[in-house]
Amino acid sequence: MVSAQREFAAYGPSHLVVLAIFVAGAALLVWLGRRLPESRNRLLGRVLAVLLLGAFCVALVYKLIRPDIQTSVPLQLCDVAELTAAYALWSQRHWAYVLTYYWGLVLSSQALITPDVGTPTEGAPDFPHHLFVTFFTLHVLVVWAAIYSTWGRRNRSGWRDYRFAFLVTLAWAVFTFGFNALAGTNYGYLNRKPPTASLLDVLGPWPVYLLTEVAVVAIVWALMTWPWERIRQRGRRKVDERMP
Repeated sequence: MVSAQREFAAYGPSHLVVLAIFVAGAALLVWLGRRLPESRNRLLGRVLAVLLLGAFCVALVYKLIRPDIQTSVPLQLCDVAELTAAYALWSQRHWAYVLTYYWGLVLSSQALITPDVGTPTEGAPDFPHHLFVTFFTLHVLVVWAAIYSTWGRRNRSGWRDYRFAFLVTLAWAVFTFGFNALAGTNYGYLNRKPPTASLLDVLGPWPVYLLTEVAVVAIVWALMTWPWERIRQRGRRKVDERMP
C-alpha cells in the first residue's frame, strides 16, 4: 500500500546511498575498462547491456499492468536512451555510443541529481518500492554506460557525431510532439509545462522554454565535443611533424 510506503526525499539516506554506489561503480568501470583485455571488456559490456535491458523490461511491465497512455508509452527521451545504451554496450556501434554519450551524460544524469521518482497516482515511494528501484537502476546504468565507454573504453566523439546526435534528438522531439498532440499526452514536456513546479518555470512560457532548452543543450554538447576534437587535432599535428 502507498500509505505504508515511505516517501522518497531527494538527498535523503536512500538517495545518498544511490549516489555513493553510482560514484564507486563509475570509478570501477573506468578502471576495468582500461585494464581488461578486449574480450573481457566485450563480455562486461554485454553483461551491463543485459542488466539494462532487463531493468527496462521490468519497468515497462509494471507500467503495463495498469496502462495509462499518459505514462505507459516508452516515449520519454530517457526511455530511448536506455535502449540505445543497451545496444551500444552490446554491439559497440559508434553511432549508439555517440547518442549514449550525449544523452547519458547530460540528460539521464539529471535524473540522478534532481530525481523525479514515482507517478501522479502512486506518489514518490522510497526504497524498496519497484518505482524507486527501476528508476535509479535504469538511470545509473545509462550514465555508467556513457562513462565506461568514454573513459574506460576510450571512445570519442567529434563534430560530425555532435551534428548527428543533435539531429536525432530533434527528430525524437518532432515525433513525440506530434504524438502528444494527437493523444493528448505530454511526453518530454514538449507540449506544455508539467503541472508541478520545475526548472522549466524559469525558462519562460511555452514555446520559449523549448527554444531555451535547445540552445542550452547545443552549447553544452559543443563543450563536450570540443576537448576531443582538440586532442584529435593535436595528435594529427604530431603525426605530421614526424613525417619526413
